[in-house]
Amino acid sequence: MDLRRDVFQAIADPTRRAILLLVATQSMTAGAIASQFDSKRPTISKHLLILTECELLKREPIGREMYYHLNPNKMKEIANFIAPFQKLWDDRFNKLESVMKDYIRKS
Repeated sequence: MDLRRDVFQAIADPTRRAILLLVATQSMTAGAIASQFDSKRPTISKHLLILTECELLKREPIGREMYYHLNPNKMKEIANFIAPFQKLWDDRFNKLESVMKDYIRKS
């Protein structure tokens, strides 16, 4: 299995998550994205390749520039996968809150 095409492996990297946040609101060129980081341009290009291969980003040529933008459908797949865990976590935190309130009352 090529880990570069695995969405969860891709979003495990903090730089790639930061790139996703950058392009979430507007399409950007590789140069504009790279200018936001201290890393060298080839490093950012590799991150963009990984995000594109796993379809979190889409590339769109506009004139002579290649713009990257977020693929909302792929992000929705991630959200759908995580949703059941969110309920589980919420239930556990609610139980913990109840236990802590009882503990404070007894103290």
